[in-house]
Amino acid sequence: MNAVPDPFAPATLGPLRLRNRVIKCATFEGRTPDALVTDDLIDFHREVAAGGVAISTVAYCAISPEGRTDRHQIWLRPDAAPGLTQLTGAIHAEGALAAAQLGHAGPVANSISNGAKALAPSRIPAPMGMSMTHAPSVEDIAGLRSVFRRAARIAVDSGFDALEIHCGHNYLISCFLSPMLNRRRDGYGGALVNRARFAREVLESVREEVGSEVAVWAKLNMYDGVGAVGAPARRWRGFNVDEACEVARLFEQDGFIDAIEPTAGSSLLNPMYLFHGEAPRAAFASAFRGPMKWGLQAAGPFFLKRYEYHPGYLLPLARRLREAVDLPIILLGGITDRATMDSALAEGFDFLAMGRALLREPDLPQRIQADPSTTSQCIHCNLCMPTIYTRTECPVRETAGGLSAG
Repeated sequence: MNAVPDPFAPATLGPLRLRNRVIKCATFEGRTPDALVTDDLIDFHREVAAGGVAISTVAYCAISPEGRTDRHQIWLRPDAAPGLTQLTGAIHAEGALAAAQLGHAGPVANSISNGAKALAPSRIPAPMGMSMTHAPSVEDIAGLRSVFRRAARIAVDSGFDALEIHCGHNYLISCFLSPMLNRRRDGYGGALVNRARFAREVLESVREEVGSEVAVWAKLNMYDGVGAVGAPARRWRGFNVDEACEVARLFEQDGFIDAIEPTAGSSLLNPMYLFHGEAPRAAFASAFRGPMKWGLQAAGPFFLKRYEYHPGYLLPLARRLREAVDLPIILLGGITDRATMDSALAEGFDFLAMGRALLREPDLPQRIQADPSTTSQCIHCNLCMPTIYTRTECPVRETAGGLSAG
């Protein structure tokens, strides 16, 4: 019988040697008001890196201006490179590695804020910009692959050790995977192999550009949160775990990535499925003005659903992916204590991703390593979620050890 890996022992991910198996997952920081790196963003990641993670993932790095959820997010272009280089240097100085989450927001983009049409595989509503999306032509899709390639090069040249390609949450690549949102009738729609084509081409383009210089993994939706988890993936039910397993096998067969990070939920249709815990409807509504505020007040109970939190809450779905492929799997969702870490590694998961808990306690990994009985102070209230529209933080974080209160 194989020994269960120690979560805090060194590990290998693609070409990288990590100091442990704990990764700070991609959570939009909301600290880039001019779409460029700020000292505030650097301090945020420096603190997380000093807290003991092996990799800190910078989110969100859009590949193009229209690929942002709004105009305040970083998009990867030459002007952003000097700040990104400072950021990766600060993470490295704390002994951690740096990953960049690359993606295109698709229909989650705010077309009004960006001053550009939101994209989706088919013409569908884009609620953030209160508009309809533009469906790219085959030629446009080829252009998007080139933009992903260019963005990957800028990230690597800026010192990033790893790239996470965002194939989740009904951002653009995830939308192509969804039978509900992708209604195309060409080679990018219909059968699953066609809906997965764009994702596979993007991963191929990125790997061709960066070679073996860095680790590359895909953040892959297992379930959009629409319809029953085990129901067939039909147009009105969205992408689910059965199709996710098939896509994961295609990714493994292609050989362009080093790992998969399974995720769930939809920023477009059901955001709370990813987070679990309380649904802060009033706080979300107060983060907006005008029609968006009124819409959230009216539709909050339907759009912001409540899912009971429990440790390792994405494990039941992620086990299916673990069984489907031999690729390393980065487990996300409720990884906040040593018992859950050990249990996940015993089941064959390879790496452990933390998100909200690090907003409350950036040094949580270090503290768990020192004392396995450590309990996370995160109460899963999800009040951090609406803060992404201003400056992402834990609103109930206490002042301790010189850390500033959120």
